[in-house]
Amino acid sequence: MKAKKWLATAVALTMAGSLVVGCSTTTGDPGKDGKKKEVVISTNEPGEIPSIDPALAKDSQSSWVIDHVMEGLYFQDKDGLKPGQAKEHKVSADGITYTFTLKDGLKWSNGDAVTAHDFEFAWKRVLDPATASEYAYIIADYIKGGKEYNSADAKKEGEAGMKKLRDAVGVKALDDKTLEVQLAAPTPFFLQLVSYYTYYPVPKKVVESNAKWAAEANTYVSNGPFKVVEWAKDKRLVAAKNENYWSKDTITADKIIWNNLSDDNTAWQMYQNGELNMFRAVPPAATEQALKTGEMKPTPQLATYFYRFNVTKPPFNNVKVRKAFAMAIDRKAIIDNVTKAGQKPAYAFVSPGIKAPDGKDFREAGGNAFFKEDANEAKKLLEEGLKELGMSSMPKITLTYNTNEGHKKIAEAIQEMWKKNLGVEVELQNAEWKVYLDKVHKLDYQVARAGWIGDYLDPITFIDMFVTKGDNNETGWSNPKYDELVVASKKEQDQKKRDQMLHDAEKILMDEMPIMPIYFYTHNNAYKPELQGYYQPANREPVFRYATIK
Repeated sequence: MKAKKWLATAVALTMAGSLVVGCSTTTGDPGKDGKKKEVVISTNEPGEIPSIDPALAKDSQSSWVIDHVMEGLYFQDKDGLKPGQAKEHKVSADGITYTFTLKDGLKWSNGDAVTAHDFEFAWKRVLDPATASEYAYIIADYIKGGKEYNSADAKKEGEAGMKKLRDAVGVKALDDKTLEVQLAAPTPFFLQLVSYYTYYPVPKKVVESNAKWAAEANTYVSNGPFKVVEWAKDKRLVAAKNENYWSKDTITADKIIWNNLSDDNTAWQMYQNGELNMFRAVPPAATEQALKTGEMKPTPQLATYFYRFNVTKPPFNNVKVRKAFAMAIDRKAIIDNVTKAGQKPAYAFVSPGIKAPDGKDFREAGGNAFFKEDANEAKKLLEEGLKELGMSSMPKITLTYNTNEGHKKIAEAIQEMWKKNLGVEVELQNAEWKVYLDKVHKLDYQVARAGWIGDYLDPITFIDMFVTKGDNNETGWSNPKYDELVVASKKEQDQKKRDQMLHDAEKILMDEMPIMPIYFYTHNNAYKPELQGYYQPANREPVFRYATIK
């Protein structure tokens, strides 16, 4: 997920207490008066939530909220993929045409009926170039006619031309309850795709009448298990149980509060005080304590922590310089001494956890290391790279990260390693979340922190990030052979051949090193013992639909 990048912003301790609804006394059990008390989950979001519009969201803080207030045809349940808004689906013999039938009685939070027309409208809205959705590719690459429409020049095509392209996109509501989808090529993981938030429907009537419908709580309309009832920007977002949800009787949580807290130490103190009953991404300073109490239990996550290089400007336009920086750090030391949450060193990009049909893990089958750590070789490569650039010495460089204590500590450790092993002076630069996202997207950096959570359980969710001019590339890197392999892999039906294409593409990525993998993530959230019933898919944030408080 784009910028399934991580963590976040800053707020004063005196302010933070006023932003949080205390939850230490909430319970799912009957009170003395016999009435069930509210089940309220209060947690932290590292900074302001950029957008809860499924077409425009591009980061994990936004998608965490969207996954609770919206729902697609399928959703990630506690024991796997389950039908959401869909009642059933059929697939043609050639694997090209999917026909989805919606459940009876589906409603938006405002009481309007959810229809197949809402899905058609939503997907084509994502693809519309005017929407400027950074995640449009996740639909465009798979739906017939999607790429042509999404990449069209509206000025050149004109209104009639754009309408023709839009009408040619392979998604059509046959009636209120039937959605027909034609794929560009058979896609075995398509149900995984439709469970992703970019494929969620939006209320056609509402969006057409108010372009800013997703900007405020009182205009936001949703179809998920929860609905937005309050949104104080840069403070908190509150969602309450949606009485119009088709499976409302299975939803045990009454309210979820995402508090925008940039300072990890402040947020952790609030968690300890009982003002939060769930803490997302325990900061390194608190990891040992959280592990001892048993409130944090690290589990593997389909995600990779890495640094991007801006390859458009010296000195990182030289591959030897990039490789030198990647080889000159000690990943295990970072994990053992800084993150301390059982992460695994990363010498490749695709995270473990994606199984091929034969049961083999993609990471294991492709080898676990494309490069090695070697300070002496790194120093030699740096000298050679600088010579090729006509530079006599390495200038001071800037490492950018989004404001967060954990990212800061990792950056400080790497800063010291680069100084010791390469003799390079590194200036650390932090930026608030939205500013950071903008800087990285505009290539206004030299080296920048990043993180990526796989959107679905297929290697392409990692590999297609770095196609030429891809919205999630954000390095300036381009390789025609890499692009060719990515395109071919999306059409190849022989899984063995397809996996080899993706392994070959990853090797090109690691050989040219526009990014520097550091470690594979673990989920390192903390939960108060009384909070139960939550679950966490490998590629999602915690889900609270069945949460209770004992």
